[in-house]
Amino acid sequence: MSVRAPLLSSFQRAITPWLRDGPPIFLAPRLSYAPLRTQNSSFSTSPSLTQRKHHGDRNPNRGVSSLRRKPPAKPLSISRIVRVEGLPKPVLDPKRRSKVQVDPKHGLYGFFNEDKKLLTEPGVEAAHGRAWTPEELRHKSWEDIHSLWWMCCKERNRIATEKRERRRLNLSKGDGAAKRRDMTIRKTQKAIKHALTERWYAWEDAWQQAQKDPEIDLDSGDLETPIYKPIDVCLFPVIRHQSLIHLQDVTPSPSAAPTSSSGPA
Repeated sequence: MSVRAPLLSSFQRAITPWLRDGPPIFLAPRLSYAPLRTQNSSFSTSPSLTQRKHHGDRNPNRGVSSLRRKPPAKPLSISRIVRVEGLPKPVLDPKRRSKVQVDPKHGLYGFFNEDKKLLTEPGVEAAHGRAWTPEELRHKSWEDIHSLWWMCCKERNRIATEKRERRRLNLSKGDGAAKRRDMTIRKTQKAIKHALTERWYAWEDAWQQAQKDPEIDLDSGDLETPIYKPIDVCLFPVIRHQSLIHLQDVTPSPSAAPTSSSGPA
């Protein structure tokens, strides 16, 4: 039996007369309850949980980190086979390192300017022309428009790279020129989309007209067979000659024509 039980029972006996002659029970409902029961046993009633034995960490890779340079807790089996003296050692002296041959036309150089510098001067950035118009792009071939589109993408990648670098270095010089150049390139890309959309609409109209043309066979699955089969022009004189013969057979003879004497007065 705990210590709190006698205290609560004596407290209840002391306040019982007061509750009989005192205020109503709804003003002090907690005083009319039975004394609280206390838990004398431990939290876990299972002896296996309280007396569990610790077998240690069975994970051999626990705590291993290549970033913090923490080796394994136990030596690996491969350490006994590989000899340390036979392994290559890194060259710490920069002068003794061999130069890496890099392709001057590597694709990653497209994110930088022609001088392969980190930032472009504002005067050079502002020296550009106007944007292309849809009227000018209508006369260009598909190869020219395709090349122009990817040149615009390459230039916008360079501008975005330099913008991120200026933000990292906390530089504001050159932002205005770069923004105006980027807007000019975006107008050119908009004109390219305009010209290609017009070509797409023209192709759709031509496809609908070809479906109604008897000289074009769109259902031909053979690539060697020509789709366009023009009608022979030599057939037209024959058709005209046959129509004239037919009209000559139908035309009445002059002897069957009415005379003037038999006509109306």
